[in-house]
Amino acid sequence: MPQQKRYDTNLAMGLGLIDETRTLLAAWSPELSAAALYEEVLRTGKLTGGSAYRLRNIVVRCFANRFLVQDGAPAARMKQLLPRLTPIELRQLLFLYTCRANLVLADFVREVYWGAYEAGARVVTKEHAEAFVRRAIDDGKTPSRWADGQIERMGRYLTGCCSDFGLLGGRTKGGRLIKSFRIEPNVAAYLAHDLHFDGVSDNTLLTHCDWGLFGLAREDVLAELKRLSLKGILLVQSAGDVVRVGWKHPSMEALCDVLAQG
Repeated sequence: MPQQKRYDTNLAMGLGLIDETRTLLAAWSPELSAAALYEEVLRTGKLTGGSAYRLRNIVVRCFANRFLVQDGAPAARMKQLLPRLTPIELRQLLFLYTCRANLVLADFVREVYWGAYEAGARVVTKEHAEAFVRRAIDDGKTPSRWADGQIERMGRYLTGCCSDFGLLGGRTKGGRLIKSFRIEPNVAAYLAHDLHFDGVSDNTLLTHCDWGLFGLAREDVLAELKRLSLKGILLVQSAGDVVRVGWKHPSMEALCDVLAQG
């Protein structure tokens, strides 16, 4: 049995980084490694406002971990879609890849944010975030016991990142306000096809953990797919627990071509 991936502290290097990611996608090309991209933006001054050390962390420990995996396929797709995405669509896709690269954020969103949302809570507090981190440490999800100061900082990183991506509002005395967060249709189309082309079967796709980042259970995902079917993006047949999807596009690149054309 493979060992479960443990939480790391890469969120400390940068939270949502939405504007920075937009700049890095514009500067990136397939032949550039993370190190070469860092040298390029350092030379040209396309990213400003921090030290060379911070810039390197943003490029190598954040951007690369999120978008230069799978031989840079996520970066290539985001770069292709960038001119056509609405601000909300871009934010949600960057959120998806940030959660995939940072398991601690993904679990926090699924467990704490959506738990509070479904319970009708008004805010997510500092105490909620720190309690989540402490439970993770007790459950052996961190490589070592984190000190109290590190726990407090990670709690701030988690809620700050959720604020960057639109799940939470700004800080208030009682905590960060919970905002409504609903997956955009083009993001649902992207995620469904991404999972499909990654080898996830039609039935398994409906319960994949990535949908939980958007608060979607199996029946919610099926409803999203049916809406996409009405738009002609794919075809859905369901009977009881069996779901079959007709995938009209032969690759993610073909889907991105369609989405980029609007």
